[in-house]
Amino acid sequence: MLKKIRRVLAVVFFLLITLLFLDFTGTIQSLFGWMAKIQFLPSVLALNFVVIALLIALTIIFGRIYCSIICPLGVLQDLFAWFGKKQKKNRYSYSKAKNWLRYGVLGLFIIAIVAGIVSFVALLAPYSSYGRIAQNLFAPVYYSFNNILAYFAERVESYAFYSKEIWIKSIPTFVIAITTFILLLILAWRNGRTYCNTICPVGTILGCFARFSIFKPIIDKDKCVNCSLCVKNCKSSCIDIKEHKIDYSRCVACGDCITVCNKAALTYSSSCKKNQKTKVAEGSSAVDDGRRKMMAIAGALTTASILKAQDKIVDGGLELIVEKQEPEREKKIVPPGAKSLKNMVSHCTGCQLCVSVCPNNVLKPSNEIMTLMQPRSSYEKGYCRPECTKCSEVCPAGAIVKITKEEKSSIQIGHAVWDSSLCLPMINGTHCGNCARHCPAGAIEMINIDPTDDSSPKFPVVNEERCIGCGACEYVCPSRPNSAIYVEGHEVHRVI
Repeated sequence: MLKKIRRVLAVVFFLLITLLFLDFTGTIQSLFGWMAKIQFLPSVLALNFVVIALLIALTIIFGRIYCSIICPLGVLQDLFAWFGKKQKKNRYSYSKAKNWLRYGVLGLFIIAIVAGIVSFVALLAPYSSYGRIAQNLFAPVYYSFNNILAYFAERVESYAFYSKEIWIKSIPTFVIAITTFILLLILAWRNGRTYCNTICPVGTILGCFARFSIFKPIIDKDKCVNCSLCVKNCKSSCIDIKEHKIDYSRCVACGDCITVCNKAALTYSSSCKKNQKTKVAEGSSAVDDGRRKMMAIAGALTTASILKAQDKIVDGGLELIVEKQEPEREKKIVPPGAKSLKNMVSHCTGCQLCVSVCPNNVLKPSNEIMTLMQPRSSYEKGYCRPECTKCSEVCPAGAIVKITKEEKSSIQIGHAVWDSSLCLPMINGTHCGNCARHCPAGAIEMINIDPTDDSSPKFPVVNEERCIGCGACEYVCPSRPNSAIYVEGHEVHRVI
């Protein structure tokens, strides 16, 4: 029963966290966005001491159930291991802990956080690694099925579904995601939780607390016949049957060992009970007690699914439009709520959740080495609408703090720059004014090229004090492939 409860909770958490990266309607984020905020490393970077304390307390009471229930990367490894077990049963064996590797990686990880080497931090962060896999590998498949439904819905004049554009936002991030996926598949298929217990820094940290957990699997030496079934089914490779010991720093409390033991020599019970001759009835009571406590984890968890209909976006033109190219910016642009480039670098783990929920295709992962996989704003496919605050609502690490719509309208993340050599009125005397008409801040004024002739074409003049850097002007500019007006980012955001 204990194992079944753990599996149900793990599946629920895994599916809902996955949907956080797939759902583009905003429904899942509004209901279950808290699941991203209770992940360990994002909580540490966001200095969310309440969540950190709760996760540590959970580990001290029940062991590393965070790794087997809450962490999506851990559940993904269990899924791979389950398929591997179908191929070959009883395939694991005990191995001593590689503490030099575990604590060595953890040491480098901490140094990287302090030194601001975000690329290394992002590569090892388990939640962020899963986020990249979900956003780059699972999302295109999900969107494809959605687009098929949207196609047929359109034929019956229904807009319950609407199509979603599928595109690779960053090739390096895509390559990292697929490499991580393949690596985890190989390791978990062959050896179970190898990544969790040798590389993952979160697993190492929680393992230090799990050593002292109150409830844990306990071996009854008098009942054990040394059949090694528990060892052969332990995906953490942490059971030393010769010494009748379990390395609790690596145990993820999955319950597999208890299930396969046909002598009732293994029970999930309180470590305070030191007597070795535990009666079967007492063991069952302990399991039931552990089951009741684990069920409390799901007390606040509810499931709901609401399809949100939105207006269908139609291009309306037949002419082939040349796609825009991103300009070479001196300063990169990060979304409102990020405060500054420095704050983004020091907090972001590159989980891609903000990229996934951006409805305007503004955010995409950076390709630069020092900020690899961190989000930045670009306006080739849309602009940052003043009324949208989705990225600030979902960020679990404090890289983008939550802001209101009113606050966003007054946050200056950059300013528009005009390039006269690309502007159509300056090139061929054509009337335009797209940038001024679509500027939500009213920061662009059109001035006649010939001051003495009111009918002459006009060129834009940017009021940098009013411009908020939303990119509407850059997006709507008809100049292709480079816009005649584009946004330069600000290193530090300011309120205007």
